[in-house]
Amino acid sequence: MQVNRRASVIVASTSAAAGRAPDTTGPVLAGWLAERGFTVTGPLLVADGQPVRFAVDAEIATGTSVVLTTGGTGVSPDDQTPEMVSPLLDVQLPGIIEAVRRRGESSTPMAVITRGVAGFAGNTLVVTLPGSSGGVKDGLAVLEPILEHLLTQRSGARTADDGHDPRH
Repeated sequence: MQVNRRASVIVASTSAAAGRAPDTTGPVLAGWLAERGFTVTGPLLVADGQPVRFAVDAEIATGTSVVLTTGGTGVSPDDQTPEMVSPLLDVQLPGIIEAVRRRGESSTPMAVITRGVAGFAGNTLVVTLPGSSGGVKDGLAVLEPILEHLLTQRSGARTADDGHDPRH
């Protein structure tokens, strides 16, 4: 079974969506995905809150294989990305966000306050990353060695390192 190579980047930022602040993390995510052979939609700039849910849900509906969001994972009153995305996930992958926090904590104690979520909505991997450049860098470092395995495994295909012997 072949994994589709479509991905989407959604930036949760009311100020960037309104044109009052630059989006610095969306292009980084889009470039990273493109370098790995994905056809990328976005970065799509949306306001915090309900627009994040609508954007993620719309991308899931298209059958895209990866949706990465940036922003809205902190503790300010507008930071609602985890609450908007979590109900869409069929399978939670909390270890991914735990690893992002651990990685970031070596640089800043603020990394522990990210409330991101990760998991699958159907066959779409959704990961909500912090809105900071450091948080995005940490998130991509965590995803780098596991992304292809996650997508292949979710598609039902066997991988060389999934513990199954293809000879049996």
